[in-house]
Amino acid sequence: MNGLFWFRYDLRLHDNPALVKLAQQCEQLVCVYAVDTQASMGAFRWQFIRESLADLQQQLAALGQTLVIRVGQPDAIISELIQTHGIQIAGATPVPATYEQRQLTNVKQTCPQCQWVETESFTLFDARQLPFNVNKLPDSFTPFRKQVEQIAVAQPLPRPQHLPAPLPSASDPLPEFSTPEADSNTLPFSGGETAGLAQVRYYLHDTRQVSRYKLTRNGLDGWDFSSKLSPWLAQGCVSPRQIVAELQDYEAQYGANDSTYWLYFELLWREYFQWLHYRYGNRLYLLRGIRNQDPLLSKNPKALAGWCEGKTAAPFVNAFMHQLRNTGWMSNRGRQIVASYLINQLGVDWRDGAAWFEAQLIDYDPASNWGNWQYLTGVGTDPRGRREFNIGKQQREYDPAGAFVGKYSHRHAQRTS
Repeated sequence: MNGLFWFRYDLRLHDNPALVKLAQQCEQLVCVYAVDTQASMGAFRWQFIRESLADLQQQLAALGQTLVIRVGQPDAIISELIQTHGIQIAGATPVPATYEQRQLTNVKQTCPQCQWVETESFTLFDARQLPFNVNKLPDSFTPFRKQVEQIAVAQPLPRPQHLPAPLPSASDPLPEFSTPEADSNTLPFSGGETAGLAQVRYYLHDTRQVSRYKLTRNGLDGWDFSSKLSPWLAQGCVSPRQIVAELQDYEAQYGANDSTYWLYFELLWREYFQWLHYRYGNRLYLLRGIRNQDPLLSKNPKALAGWCEGKTAAPFVNAFMHQLRNTGWMSNRGRQIVASYLINQLGVDWRDGAAWFEAQLIDYDPASNWGNWQYLTGVGTDPRGRREFNIGKQQREYDPAGAFVGKYSHRHAQRTS
């Protein structure tokens, strides 16, 4: 039986249950990634994905497999491969993202003869583990956390030792495709499963920074103040279950504290937004949000452009926006501050801010990005309504000496001179 595995947001071999199950049911296997060059993303994420694909190709080659990379409309690419190569069974990891879900549906409709193997690994839990039906997901984080916090997280699967042979007719060389080129990145993100697992080890075992996470997580710049695992999670180079397994191993070896718990707490926030997307789908992208509440915001292209370019009346906000453009990265604190400014001081439609983050962030994750923007706007899952940050107070607390503002104002001046 000929099989096809569609790599999407699971660019790894460890803990990839859909790939393992599919491999057990076919004699020959096409491993494919479809490059959607129409996707909204900047140079830093493109670079990260290129590196991730190169690493995945090396991992597959060690098992006698190869990664077929095609460029174009993903659903059309996968459908054509299924039909051309007589694929009888295909596999994919479910993704809580409307566009990607629609693509998979299109392929299934175009190729009804093909069976599908789908097993969740983008989230910590699968739907069967949840103590409620997905349609009954709590409308705020705290009750969700209290119900799932004690659920045992499944152990991640090891890297497969064998995979079926590739289909020779589908094994093409890596195609050339044009993407924006990233400037020299000031943060050492390197895409791929190998680098992702190395970062897990670095943050937990090599430096033990995880034991200070709760104290340092509101930092604005630098490498060690937070785990920096989100880009690898977003592309599926590491799974959340792998991180939890390493965290549990760390706690068994060195002891648990508030900081090690807080890393798990943040993974539960990520988890909540994924299941929120499964419950509400397209409503995460609508102005009125899941609450169906008018946020009293409007389109303002001039104000939006000033915010995107870091040309607002608030130097602290500008520094964050310059950081984003220069690195593809912004701290969680920074994201909240600039989102609050766009919404509350500029009165701009929150969806325009979310779309800019989608285009710029190296760690863009649909559910987390749009869910967080709704949360801050007051049309999502925060029972307290809209969040408004006092920008001056935030700067006094987190950048009292002005080092962060000075650094990114100088860097912006260099870029524009």
